[in-house]
Amino acid sequence: MAGEIIIRPIGEDERAAWNPLWDGYLAFYKTALTQDVSDLAWSRFHDPDETMFALGGYVDGRLAGFAHYLFHRSTWAPKRYCYLEDLYVADGARGHGLGRALIEAVYQKAEAAGASRVYWLTQSSNAQARALYDKVADNLGFIQYRKVI
Repeated sequence: MAGEIIIRPIGEDERAAWNPLWDGYLAFYKTALTQDVSDLAWSRFHDPDETMFALGGYVDGRLAGFAHYLFHRSTWAPKRYCYLEDLYVADGARGHGLGRALIEAVYQKAEAAGASRVYWLTQSSNAQARALYDKVADNLGFIQYRKVI
């Protein structure tokens, strides 16, 4: 993959281009969501009253990756935090700087919004992504615990 990379918000009319990437992301994490949950996420990205956003990574005009992020308050800081909830780059577009460009764009959005940090989670076995993450952020060694209710 060689070409011009552009990072911009994913338009409301780009659902058909986003769907295969979303499906690939969910498959990577070996999970599935009901259609209504995916529809709700999509609507939140485009609702001006929501603090959830979707950036697209475009290579030669084609959507090849995304970053979904949101802002929230913290008990530890006066400024909001930015949580990079989902980051995905299509197989054929990996290893060419698109993931880094998406992360850097989220950093810029967070800074512009007055957030004090950007953070995210990944699986410890996600070696390819972690090679990038180790270059662009600090691994603080936290372990996530979860109880689904």
